[in-house]
Amino acid sequence: MPPPRGSGLITRLSRPHIAPRLATTSLAYRRRHFTSNSKHTAAVSSTRVTDSHAPPPPPISGKPNGGDKAFYPGEPSGPTVKTEIPGPKTKELIADLESVFDTRSLNMITDYEKSVGNYIADPDGNVLLDVYAQIASIPLGYNNPALHKASSSEAMVSSIINRPALGNFPPHNWANLLREGILKAAPPGLSHVFTAMAGSDANETAYKAAFMYRRQKERGGAEVEFTEKEMQEAMDNKGANLSIMSFRTGFHGRLFGSLSTTRSKPIHKIDIPAFDWPQATFPQLKYPLDQHVAENEAIEQAALDEVSHLLSTWHIPPAAMIVEPIQSEGGDNHASPAFFRKLRDLALKHEVLFIVDEVQTGVGATGKFWAHEHWNLETPPDMVSFSKKAQAAGYYYKDKALRPNKPYRQFNTWMGDPARAILFSSIVSEIERLDLVNHTARVGSYLFGKIEELASRYPDQFQNLRGKDRGTFIAFDNPKRDEFLKMAKGLGVNIGGSGNTAVRLRPMLVFQEHHADILLEALEKIARAL
Repeated sequence: MPPPRGSGLITRLSRPHIAPRLATTSLAYRRRHFTSNSKHTAAVSSTRVTDSHAPPPPPISGKPNGGDKAFYPGEPSGPTVKTEIPGPKTKELIADLESVFDTRSLNMITDYEKSVGNYIADPDGNVLLDVYAQIASIPLGYNNPALHKASSSEAMVSSIINRPALGNFPPHNWANLLREGILKAAPPGLSHVFTAMAGSDANETAYKAAFMYRRQKERGGAEVEFTEKEMQEAMDNKGANLSIMSFRTGFHGRLFGSLSTTRSKPIHKIDIPAFDWPQATFPQLKYPLDQHVAENEAIEQAALDEVSHLLSTWHIPPAAMIVEPIQSEGGDNHASPAFFRKLRDLALKHEVLFIVDEVQTGVGATGKFWAHEHWNLETPPDMVSFSKKAQAAGYYYKDKALRPNKPYRQFNTWMGDPARAILFSSIVSEIERLDLVNHTARVGSYLFGKIEELASRYPDQFQNLRGKDRGTFIAFDNPKRDEFLKMAKGLGVNIGGSGNTAVRLRPMLVFQEHHADILLEALEKIARAL
């Protein structure tokens, strides 16, 4: 199969020699500005953030930076914490919101007009360094000028006010918009795309494609017509007896099919009917990796043996397996490239499709545009789902035969959103222009090395540090995780958790070394206090 249109993008994004030299700021400089202004909080600087009536910030420079120059010229020099979090204005807004909206999962009320770059603001004037990034979904920082420009274009306005039912009434430029954006970023070897609304339905529709592909093969080909019996059984909910294999502690969404493959937390699934589909054990590696080589090889082999057994014996035959390159919601669980290569081989051996869920890992965060590129697969995945940082959603697929044999079998009113496709196109252009994938790889190496130093001094606070050579997709375990995250907010840093004890770092692609220094100082303060 020829390489996909736009596959050259990935090559361009991975050229280290064209990377702009990015600014760094010494830890000593940050310490001079890291001061406490209340008994509850600490702050860095009091730089004013752009107000809601200000014009968009100037374009981000792709030229080499010097001194303390940042990607965002108008970005604060550091966090500002003026009140306890949540503060009085925020508490009032939460009470008001509670009357019309369930606020029980609320992290913080946000003032998006005053958030900029790597910093998120709240109504009380607190400005936090954000290394959670809307659950890993903001790629280029808040109020990015390139995205601001794209969002005010005539094409965007038309897409918003004339939102099309894409399956029936696609806009005249839809093919070009796909080629210049979503397909330009396609993983190597995957040249087709089905657009969706979010990660959950990206996976849900990928499962449907796998089932239809499997049944078409069993029926004798896409041209073979359905029988009257098959059509009646479908109407009686007695259709194909097929399943999707997933992994324990994985997360793939909250719809009925995707939720049946989600195994991260009971709260996601309790009271919801689920399909009787197989789940295999995902390797639970021991750290540091270089001190547990033989043990981890045995752990991964046991998982592979279980996968092979399930694919061979499960009473509802699997049509596909789905796996995350890094299990994110389930606790930031990693496995080796060799494990995933063998997993791909098992899918080929057992003739099931191999779906890679890149909803959270995709679009540059791991130091590759797609995390599965770290695996160096001989045979590409059959499908790769995406969302979050793409600001669009869907799944890429390798073989045109994965298109259903008839119209309306894979269909809904929207089938994606041209407005989001426009954003993804601009995101891809900015990532390429600023070489942000290689930038993220470099900053991630710097950050990981510094956290390793912290872990050597505070081993109880930075357990099972993981994410080496995976960009800024870094995590560690802390026995007092929730308290850790609360303290981070008081120090002006917004961090997220995953699983039961993991602290996960999800900076944006414009996160630089001087941001890392601010984060590191906060991490050390927390480690000393806990």
